[in-house]
Amino acid sequence: MVNDPNPVDVHVGRRLKMRRMMIGMSQEKLGNELGLTFQQIQKYEKGVNRIGASRLYDIARALGVSVQYFFEDLPETGPSRSFDLSGRDAVMECLNSAEGLALITHFAQIRDAATRRRIVELVRTLGAEPAAEGGGERS
Repeated sequence: MVNDPNPVDVHVGRRLKMRRMMIGMSQEKLGNELGLTFQQIQKYEKGVNRIGASRLYDIARALGVSVQYFFEDLPETGPSRSFDLSGRDAVMECLNSAEGLALITHFAQIRDAATRRRIVELVRTLGAEPAAEGGGERS
């Protein structure tokens, strides 16, 4: 559809949101640093509004990353607008959630490789289990 956000803008917005959440910065605080409203930050994060080059540079500085950070893991394609990011949607959704961010933050603090492997296996096993009745939390 013509009004759909460009996949590159969506990718850049997801990376913006992921970095902002990783450093514990609110949309309001980032907006204040950039002279923008938190609603504008939301639009950038959803890919609804395109981020200009100078604004992206300012965002990168505010978040402590290079401009290149926002384009990491971007699929290599030609000039087409139609590459598929859906394979990464579940991972990005998890990374953008409070639980996913907490899991990754704490996992990164584990130094023992064997312990990390056991945790990955545990999470893999739990992820393969069917959801509990009623859609609630597992006990």
